[in-house]
Amino acid sequence: MDGGSVADILRVRKSIPEPVLSCMFQKLLHGLSYLHGVRHLVHRDIKPANLLVSLKGEPKITDFGISAGLENSVAMCATFVGTVTYMSPERIRTESYSYPADIWSLGLALFECGTGEFPYTANEGPVNLMLQILEDPSPSPSKDNFSSEFCSFIDSCLQKDPDARPTAEQLLSHPFIVKYADTNVDLAAFVQSVFDPTQRLKDLADMLTIHYYMLFDGPDELWQHIKTIYNEGSTFSFSGKTSVGSKDIFATLSNIRSTLAGDWPPERLVHVVEKLQCRAHGQDGVAIRVSGSFIIGNQFLICGDGMQVEGLPNFRDLLIDIPSKQMGTFQEQFIMEPGNVIGRYFIAKQELYIKSRRGKSSP
Repeated sequence: MDGGSVADILRVRKSIPEPVLSCMFQKLLHGLSYLHGVRHLVHRDIKPANLLVSLKGEPKITDFGISAGLENSVAMCATFVGTVTYMSPERIRTESYSYPADIWSLGLALFECGTGEFPYTANEGPVNLMLQILEDPSPSPSKDNFSSEFCSFIDSCLQKDPDARPTAEQLLSHPFIVKYADTNVDLAAFVQSVFDPTQRLKDLADMLTIHYYMLFDGPDELWQHIKTIYNEGSTFSFSGKTSVGSKDIFATLSNIRSTLAGDWPPERLVHVVEKLQCRAHGQDGVAIRVSGSFIIGNQFLICGDGMQVEGLPNFRDLLIDIPSKQMGTFQEQFIMEPGNVIGRYFIAKQELYIKSRRGKSSP
């Protein structure tokens, strides 16, 4: 199962030991080198929250929503997007920029990971932060507390002049990366010591379940997104029939959704999740079993023990008498498998069983 982001690790551990960082960033640099050298993309938003690491110790760069493509290695971007906190000086000055902007962000991320502190004062507003980045000397870790290799790596990344920063490919041979190459750092063991696999499994099951039912019971303009959580090998079974592939499953689910909506929008039959169980499935998957009721309403609700989601109402808070409003019950089983992108899961197999208030069932 997935571990989480580097930002998640920092919230638990405050800082990460140098040998672990060396191993982690060596793998991240391979990804960044590929992004720059092969894909010709500038990520533009490298930060701890966008650096993910699985429980197997596999780190990856994620969130390419604002990446910009460059036709060749000397092309320049001229836009101002991304997280200001990790922006390079040339980007803040709204100058043209290229791959070195990502190297600056990577250096700041490493600084924060190793020291446990962001090197600039970020709580006085973005303007003050940008002035610090432009006018103050580049931050450097304490040479009394950190190795010379660690300090040198960060100093190289945080050169104010973008042309003076090394490339991702060059950083792969930096002494900080090479120093721990033969020490057999167990990155997986470190991540597993931070994240409780059982709790991560529960968190993942909650997240996937909530995402599914919020789309199902949500507005029509969001419904199309349900197709993204299936692939061409996915199966969905309902009422003795099996649909295969995202297109057929979407059509079947749309018919079920339309039936539940009935003729009285905006109120319709919506899900109330009353019980959720989960377990590991195979090596990396998760099996989820959900049961609950249908009531007439306009939004999906949860009332399962331990299922609390910020911003989503719980039926206890709304004083709803579920039994008196129950129009039927449902049971649903999902097999979720990891996709090609870390942190991304799809529904491999799904089975739905509905029982109406009158006792009529659809297996």
